[in-house]
Formats: sequence, structure tokens, C-alpha cells
Amino acid sequence: MRISFLTLGWRSLLRDLRAGELRLLIVAVALAVAALTAVGFFADRLKGGLQRDARQLLGGDAVVVSDNPIPEAFLAQVQSLGLQRSQTLTFPTMARAPDALGAQTKLVALKAVQAGYPLRGSLRTSITTGAPDTLTRDVPTPGEAWVDVAVLDSLGLQSGQTLMLGDAALRVGRLIVNEPDRGAGFMSFSPRVMINQADLESTGLVQPASRINYRLAVAGDDTAVQAFIDWVQAQILANKVRGMRVDTLQGGRPEFGTTLERAEKFLNLVALLAALLSAVAVALAARGFATSHLDDCAMLRVLGLPQRTIAGAYSLEFLLVGLLASGLGVALGFAVHYGFVTLLAGLVTTSLPAPTVWPVLFGLGMGLTLLLAFGLPPVLQLAQVPPLRVIRRDVGGLKPTSAGVLGVGLIGFAALLLAASNDLKLGLIAVGGFAGATVLFAALSWLAVKLLRYSVNDSTAPTALVLATRQISARPAFAVVQVSSLAVGLLALVLLVLLRTDLIASWRQASPQDAPNRFVINITPEQGPAFTQALKNAGVAQFDWFPMIRGRLVAINGRDVSPDDYSEDRARRLVDREFNLSHSAQLPEQNQVTSGRWRPDEAGTISIEEGIADTLKLSLGDELTFEVGGTQVVSRISSLRKVDWGSMRANFFAMYPVAQLDGVTATYMSAFKAPATPGFDNQLVRQFPNITNVNMTATISQIQGVLDQVIGAVEYLFAFTLAAGLVVLFAAVTATREERAREYAIMRAVGASQVLLRQVQRIELAGVGALAGFLAALVASAVGWALAKYVFDFSWSVSLWVPLLGALAGAVLALAAGWWGLRDVLRRPVVQTLRQAAS
Repeated sequence: MRISFLTLGWRSLLRDLRAGELRLLIVAVALAVAALTAVGFFADRLKGGLQRDARQLLGGDAVVVSDNPIPEAFLAQVQSLGLQRSQTLTFPTMARAPDALGAQTKLVALKAVQAGYPLRGSLRTSITTGAPDTLTRDVPTPGEAWVDVAVLDSLGLQSGQTLMLGDAALRVGRLIVNEPDRGAGFMSFSPRVMINQADLESTGLVQPASRINYRLAVAGDDTAVQAFIDWVQAQILANKVRGMRVDTLQGGRPEFGTTLERAEKFLNLVALLAALLSAVAVALAARGFATSHLDDCAMLRVLGLPQRTIAGAYSLEFLLVGLLASGLGVALGFAVHYGFVTLLAGLVTTSLPAPTVWPVLFGLGMGLTLLLAFGLPPVLQLAQVPPLRVIRRDVGGLKPTSAGVLGVGLIGFAALLLAASNDLKLGLIAVGGFAGATVLFAALSWLAVKLLRYSVNDSTAPTALVLATRQISARPAFAVVQVSSLAVGLLALVLLVLLRTDLIASWRQASPQDAPNRFVINITPEQGPAFTQALKNAGVAQFDWFPMIRGRLVAINGRDVSPDDYSEDRARRLVDREFNLSHSAQLPEQNQVTSGRWRPDEAGTISIEEGIADTLKLSLGDELTFEVGGTQVVSRISSLRKVDWGSMRANFFAMYPVAQLDGVTATYMSAFKAPATPGFDNQLVRQFPNITNVNMTATISQIQGVLDQVIGAVEYLFAFTLAAGLVVLFAAVTATREERAREYAIMRAVGASQVLLRQVQRIELAGVGALAGFLAALVASAVGWALAKYVFDFSWSVSLWVPLLGALAGAVLALAAGWWGLRDVLRRPVVQTLRQAAS
């Protein structure tokens, strides 16, 4: 027989497609590729959008930030490189209403700008409260001030009236709705007042001791911008400049950094589970496909077709099937990712750019790897079927796949999944957890099958139960494969249910509904008793109350410290700026000591947050020297703390465990949930005009809104994993369809009724499903705990009801899959089944 493998492969593909024998393989691969590429397309577009919008968030392509005026040499370098530039000055100061309008005062964040600001992005302003807002490239004209609406509310002013800043009287021209480069931090929450730099001198606010933030933004050709960045960083290192840094696109603005990171982790986890489930489905379906083609290949061998041609034909068929299924998956993933764009639109407020070709290539590669790694090995055995099988069907059966072929495929697939996870811990826990779970399921199911023989008494148990247990124990290999496959499918489904109900609930608890929504700073010690009494009078029963001290770290273990001592950018910035220090004899309730001991009123010691200790390479027993108001305070690190930064409570990097800290001047801060009383904030500011009252209500609502969006996206992608799990269940239950048909035919031939066999089938499916569900729930609890602890950083407790509910769910799903996949087994005529088995 002479025929090329190309012709044979193409004909086989068309025949198997018409017969529906490749349907399960195509569905499994398409689901995996669709889930991964849907997340990939969205992540790719999101990354491109963030990189593009970072320029607007910075107000330029790069920004030099300094505590001192920008040197003239920097301005000359900007000009020599042909870059655009814009300088701004920002500092806190007091604004007040004219005496005739009440003379109210308010601490504001003043920004002095010049024409051309901002270089990237635009200001959004309105004329009056409630008027439509518009984008503008203008800046305040001399004699004019643009303000946040909170300034007018606090001072009792209206647009067009006079605002006093130092010695200057300026007319309120516009209301600021959005400022692209506002940034983060306490002063960012203070209401903004923006003026022209030409008016700055007339205010008399700039004094030798003023704490001013100077910013030089540049924009232009990327090469020139990078040259300027390199030049500035070289100047900082060469001259050992303190208090100066360069913000670039890579630094960006981190307000939603953690939220975006966690959102991507959640979505990647769901996509990984879909891919892992699809791998199991492909392996089961491919083995079933190979089993059904054994006789065909034996006949081809009889007709003289070489093994090489048969192997090449099936390799070509699976390659074409992989391309087809991967292409369908990529197209479906591209369509589905628009759901993420809609559900997570609030994370990026502007339109996203078009995706790159990378998700397409990754999807095709993943689909082909999935099919070739798990589907091709059993199919390649068809080339080794002996011609003798034509007359003896007991020879030439499928053998376990060789360890070498399977190992290469598994390594390639695992590497792609780790790359898709974008997080090593997440990938290792998901991939490693499933690999370990598969081995564990196989071992436990084998043990369960062995014990099953001795757990049912043949003389007293119902006939259906006896026959069902004999069915399972008579073919232990099939039982182990079936239980393991069902358990892996149920593992992903149970894990996702736990993810939805427990992990996301823990995430919500990190930012609880009763979290403080007001942060008040700059409370003087003299105002303390009156301020706390004012809160109590307003019905605020619980509030954080801590002293706040500004200090700069100047020495570690007696050796002077500078930014040059560190290579990491965050460490350099921490050493270069002042810390907010505090002291308290009692450990704050949202803090947990992870190392050392917190001893109340232990003099000469300090407690450090573990994250900053790691960044600055600090250890227990190290001696830190902080310069506070010209006084050096030396303390030994006695404990390291884990701080819940998501609690929206008052938290500090460094705290002295004493009730009183002598020799330093401090102001106080408070955090609390404000009452719903109208005018509460205005009354508080009028009573204490020097305080800064930061209203976090909008920020907390935004965080909760983002959580809702992420949860919606996870549930949206959950449909793919649910579908993949159902495909696994169907493939696992139907993998032994023909064997079941022959066994039932023999039983019916010797007198077993159809009702009895139906009961046997139900008991067998329910038992296998319950065992698989129980095992899956146990492993899902362990994997969920690992994800909560090491990936999402949440505390999580496992319910004892999970294994029992998992067993119940497994039994129900196995019965449902069996009803759908095996409903025709008992309907086949006995003679037909026995003739097929004998032929």
C-alpha cells in the first residue's frame, strides 16, 4: 500500500471531524487558549495603557523632584538637549477668607505653575460649583487662583470672590476638577490652590526655612529624555545631592499598583486552572481517541503501511487540530477580553491601546503544546499496533506513555504556565499543587480501591452495591484513573468556589466598610483634649490617636547613612526623606510583632515595620539614630512589626514603645469614621482652623468599587474554568464507556435486569464522585490556604464542612455527567455489543 503521510493525515482529519471524534479535544484546547489569551489580551492592553498614561500622571516624560531650587545647570542641560520644560513649586500653607467674609482659615497645598504646565495631560476645571467641567491647557493668570471646591466650602467663599494667601489677595477664577500629576501622600489629599508663579513673590510665603517641593518636568524625544535622566542621575551621584530624585515612566504613580497586581493575580489563577483542567481533558480524550483507532491501525499494518507513515499521519492530524483549536481559542479569547475591558474599566480611565501580537503567539504556542504534550503521546502508539490485532483483539492495547516523552511535554507545558502566571509563587503553587495533587489522588484512590474489597459484605449488602464494588475493584487501573481525573477537575472547581467565597471575602475584610474615612493631622498638643472631646460630642466613640514626629534617619549602628549606601531606588528614597515617627506604650491593634518583643515603656528602643527593615537591611539589635528637630535620638531595634496597610488605620514605619518621648516636639494625628451629621467637617475645621482634615470617603468608595469590578471579572472568567471542569468530568466518566458496555452486556446476557444495572451504574458513579470530591476538597483547602498566605497575603481559615460538601458535589456532578455520557450504554442491544467485542 503506497500513500503519503500527508494524504493519509488529511483524510483522517476530515473523517474524524465528520465522526465527531475530535470534538472533545478541540473544545478542551479552545477553552484553555481562550481563558489564557483573554487575560493576556487584557493585560497586554492594560500595560500599554498604563505606560502611555504614566506620562500624564507624571506631567511630563521625566520629572526632577528636589527639596531645593533646581540648579541652573539643570535648566541649561534641558535647553541643550532641545527638551520642553515646566517648573512647579508645591508646599503647604494657610489660605484664608477676607475679614469681611468671616476670616476663616484652611491649610492647603499651594502649587505655583508657569505657562506650558502640564507638559503631558491637561487640567480639568469648571467655572463654578455644579457647572460642566472642561479640559484646558491654560494656567491661572497673574492675580488669579484656581482652587479645589473643598477650599471654598471650608472658607465659605464662592467663585469670583477674594482668597488671601500670605500678603496677596487673589481672585478665585476656576475650580479644579482633576489635576493629572497630583500624586499621592498626605499633602495630595489637602485641598489644592494653584497660582501663577508670577504671584509667588507677592505672597511673601517663601522664606529661607520654607519646606518647598521643587519639580522640573521635561518632555520631548525619548532619546533626549533618557540622556537627560542619565545626566541628572550622574550629577546626583557625583555631587552626593540629598533630597533630589528623578521620577520616570517606570516609577509612575502607585495608587492602584497593588489593586492592579492583585486583580491580575486573581485572573491569572483562574486562567491557569482552566489550562490545567484542559490538560487533563486532552489526556483523557486523546487516550479514548487512540483506543477507538486501534483496530483501524491494525488493518493499515496488514495492508502494508509502514509505521513511519502512520505516525506521521497522526502527528499531522494532531498538529492541524491543534492549530484549528488554538485559532478558535485565540478568537474567542479576543472577544471575551472585551468583557474585562468593560468590567475593569475603572482601573484605567482612558481608552486602551490595541493589543500586540504577543497574546496571539502565546495562545497558539500554548494550544499546540497542550495538545502535543498530553494528546499526541498515546496517539503515537497507534503506529506500533501489531497486525495480529486484526484476529486477536487482546493484543496491541495502549501502554503507559514513556516517561521521556511525557516528561518533555510536561516540562514544556509547565514552563508556559509559569510564564503565563507572571508570578513565580502563584505559578509554582498552582502548577506544583496540581502535579502533587494528581500523584496524591492516584495513591489515595488506589488505596481506597484496595480497601473497598473488604468493606462490603457480599452476603448482607444489597445486590447493586455488591456488583458496583466488584466492578470498581475488578479494574483498579481504570478506577484510579477515573477517580484521579474527577478529583483534579473537582479540585479546580472547589478551589474557585473557595476563592470566590473566602479569599475575596478576606480581601474585602482588608478594607472593611467601617474603616476610618477621616485622617486629621497637625493637631497641636494644646488642642488634644478639646479635639478628642469634640469627636466624642459628635458621636465618634472609636478613633486612632497618635503623636506624629518628623525625623530623618542619619546613622545606623553609629555609622552615617546616605542614599549612596543603597542600590535599590526605594531604599535611597527612604534614607533621603524624613520619616513620620510615633510613640505608644501599647502595640497598635492592627500591628503584629513578627520578631523580637514589644515591651511597654522600654526606653531607648524602637519598633520597625518588617517591610522597611528588609528594604534598609535592618535587623534586631541594630542601633538607629534619627535627627528630630535638631536633636539626635538613638534607639535600639527591639521588635519588627507586620503592619496591615490595607486597614485604613493610622500606621507608622517606626514607633517608640513609650508613652512619652522627652526632648522632641510632636503634633498629633487622628483617624476615625466620621458621623453622618451634616456640616461635621466644616464645624471641626472652624473650631480647629490649623488642622488638615483629609476626607477619605471617595478613596474608600473607589477601593470598594475596584474590588467589585475585580470580583465581577473573576466570576466572568470562572465560566471558562467551569466549562473546562465539566469537560474533564465528562471525559473521565465516558473514558470507560466501551468497557462498561461490554460488562453490562454480559450481565444482561446472564439475566441481570436493566433496573439492577442502572442502580449499579448510579452507585458506582456516586461512589467514585464522592471519593473524588472529598479528596479534591481536602487538597483545595490546602492550596487555597497557600494562595491566601503566600500570594494574596491574607489570613484564611478552612471550614470543616468543605470536605463533606465537596464529596456531595462530586457525587452529584459525577451522576449528572454519567447520565449524559452513558445514557445509551444500557440501551444498546446485547447481541450488538457482544458482536462488536468479539469482532
